[in-house]
Amino acid sequence: MNLKTKILQGFITPKNNDDVSTSSQTVQPTQTSPDNLIKNNELEDGSSGHEKVLVTWDGEDDPENPKNWKPMRKWKAIFAMSSFVFMSPLSSTIVAPALPAIASDLGIAQPAVEQMVLSIFLLGFACGPLVASPLSEIYGRVRVVQTWNFMYIIFNAACGGARTKEAIIILRFIAGLCGSATLGIGGGTLSDLFRAKDRGKAVAIYSWSPILAPLVGAIIGGFIEQNLEWQWTFYISSFLSVAIQISGLFFLEETYSPLLLRRKKARQIQGTGAKNLYTEFDYLDDGRVKVFSANLFRPFKLLATQPIIQVLALYNAYLYGNIYMLYADFIDLWIDVYGESVQIAGLNYISIAIGSAIAAECCTLINDRIYRKLSKRNQGKGLPEFRIPIMIPATLFLSAGMFWYGWTAELKMHWIMPNIGTSIFVAGALACTISVNAYVIDTYGRYSASGLAAVSTIRCLAGFTFPMFAPYM
Repeated sequence: MNLKTKILQGFITPKNNDDVSTSSQTVQPTQTSPDNLIKNNELEDGSSGHEKVLVTWDGEDDPENPKNWKPMRKWKAIFAMSSFVFMSPLSSTIVAPALPAIASDLGIAQPAVEQMVLSIFLLGFACGPLVASPLSEIYGRVRVVQTWNFMYIIFNAACGGARTKEAIIILRFIAGLCGSATLGIGGGTLSDLFRAKDRGKAVAIYSWSPILAPLVGAIIGGFIEQNLEWQWTFYISSFLSVAIQISGLFFLEETYSPLLLRRKKARQIQGTGAKNLYTEFDYLDDGRVKVFSANLFRPFKLLATQPIIQVLALYNAYLYGNIYMLYADFIDLWIDVYGESVQIAGLNYISIAIGSAIAAECCTLINDRIYRKLSKRNQGKGLPEFRIPIMIPATLFLSAGMFWYGWTAELKMHWIMPNIGTSIFVAGALACTISVNAYVIDTYGRYSASGLAAVSTIRCLAGFTFPMFAPYM
């Protein structure tokens, strides 16, 4: 099969593409271990031989396959990736309480421009995964995450030195662009590590990070704004990212099977001298420019040709836009309507944390259980659609919570009432987000990073635009 054909195959939408080929597959070239070939004298020497040897996993239970790693090793990789996923959204809102101080120092008079300092970060979020996710499908997850996070640290810290509104907006955009790599790659890591029936808990934890992180950022930002200059919102978030970057050197492991198999082939060539070894994914090395071009256009192709991606992207965008509009307006409600200080007002974000925790815990307990039960009814065959049922009650909670929050805030009821509505709203929104992510990961398998990149692009565009018109509502 030539390189062009291999690349074009990347555009084909995979169905439940959970596993890279194992030795149980039927392949024309032999899959005999190169060690055995040499041992049985099937090769005359270590550098010649007419028979092509496919390097793949040694059966379904090969311990080198990330799906067969021990649970502790899997969860170490998940928490390491989740820490990177957590940091960038935290940086998106840590600046929110300091917006008035930034506007005063940099001469920003228009409310929409002031909100742009907050939301432009999300425009970078929308663009970054379209490049980072295809790169991760060539060079692996770890290399792309570490490189892009390093660039994010530089540009985020540089925001603290901005002296004009144009400078801070441009630097915030680039920081968001570089910090967005994990939005798609993190979901790809889940597909690498877990089979569909075991994936619900991991997806719940991963999906919690982008929702929990912004409210933690807003709380931290409130205390920074009260006690330090606004520049420290950028410096402190950069220091935290440096700590995560260093920890990633020890705990973040490569999980992308095509790269691991190519490394396995290289080790076997070095150990045996056999030159006739190959993997299904050697084309990733043979024509990287063409492969990258194909991978780069895959998220756009999914958005253009896959109705389910279009629907889920728009739905997720609506959820995310409302959440960020809530973040943008939340602090003003408690300061202007309820007369609280910035520090105390920031503590109301705890209600969002409570709603997020409830949704994550419920999805952890219920999602895989529903999936297994429906799979059993379907003659043991799991389908991505089995991730959807939890969205039905979650959507009802979403609507009820949104109405509760707006109604009680308008009537200036006791402060606990809007917080209850906020918790219900966020719980419903996060449960829907978890279901969407799980569905995309189950459907697109090894290419789930591209699928999630397509969804997150539209989602982050909504997160960018919604807060800008919030002051006028």
